[in-house]
Amino acid sequence: MSLKSALTVAAAGALFAAGVTFAQVPPDPNNPNEAVPEKHTYTPYGETITLAQAKKVADAALADATKREWQMCIAVVGPTGDLIYFEKMDQCQFASVSIAQHKARTAARYRRPTVVFERLLGKGAFFSYLPTLDDVIASRGGNPIIVGGKIIGAIGVSGGTGSQDDVISQAGAAAMK
Repeated sequence: MSLKSALTVAAAGALFAAGVTFAQVPPDPNNPNEAVPEKHTYTPYGETITLAQAKKVADAALADATKREWQMCIAVVGPTGDLIYFEKMDQCQFASVSIAQHKARTAARYRRPTVVFERLLGKGAFFSYLPTLDDVIASRGGNPIIVGGKIIGAIGVSGGTGSQDDVISQAGAAAMK
């Protein structure tokens, strides 16, 4: 057997042994993720938000931001997280263009406000897996838009503090209620 083959076999054996060792980690009774709920509850998706509805949502958010003299970027997406409408107020920071869209996309795809991820991360190590989820942003300011009990899209706002972003995002989402 060549040295290369011997090293390959040894490495494969080490990986297998490590996998067996890690697979035998017992559940932690203090981990809230170990609980298995009896029923899965969620808000279903509906038809995609129309352009007219998206503009209505953005206009409500823009009006509230203007009244408060906050410079914001406002993104409205459909239930798939794809951009439908976007507004950038003058002097809004450049980073907020993509952050607002990311917040909206996360709120739509995961069917929950982005503040949920932020709060769970604050609970400690048992929620440290959240940043490994695909395309998650754990910063408040993203909220689903719900009409008739179904998610038709989401709004994401960025440009201020997280709490300012969330206030404006909620004002926009409320325009469809």
